[in-house]
Amino acid sequence: MDRVPIRRIIFGTSYRGPDIKSGRIQTSSRIESMLSRPSWSVRSLLPKDEDTSQASVTKEQLHHLLKLSALPQPKSVEEEAGMLKTLESQIHFVKQIQKVDTTGVEPLVAIRDETAEAIQEQTITLEKLKPYLDQEEKVGNNGTIRRRKPTDMITESGWDPFELGDGKETRKKGKYFFVKKEKDRQSAAAISTP
Repeated sequence: MDRVPIRRIIFGTSYRGPDIKSGRIQTSSRIESMLSRPSWSVRSLLPKDEDTSQASVTKEQLHHLLKLSALPQPKSVEEEAGMLKTLESQIHFVKQIQKVDTTGVEPLVAIRDETAEAIQEQTITLEKLKPYLDQEEKVGNNGTIRRRKPTDMITESGWDPFELGDGKETRKKGKYFFVKKEKDRQSAAAISTP
């Protein structure tokens, strides 16, 4: 089976790219005809307005859910009715999604890129572990493996915090601020005397 680029399927063989001079994008007539007539709408998954007779969530359950979620209780009857209506439409939407036939579809373990390239990129190989294995050495009679301490550690800070001035802008050092603070001698004396 030959692999056909997606551009050829969507745009046909005569895809020229966007027309930069006029600011318009040239699309094929096949795409325009397909997009001119919508074949499906999300509204089909939402309940009809007249279908409010069967309420699956009671007011007590709504209050309990709000309490469990640490959300504020409704302030008025209208707000409570709006919350119930929204919750009913969400439940109806989930039920419609659950009706979709998924036979033969492998379930997702997680939402992630499962292409061969992504799996190869995420696979831990000996080459990826080599820098870490090079830091290990055997110590003692039993050959206990220990990691060497890095030699490129910074032991001293490269700046003097007291060189910073009094102004707000001059006290900035990177993403940090230096704050000069001095205890009031009278309040310190009052605290220290029993």
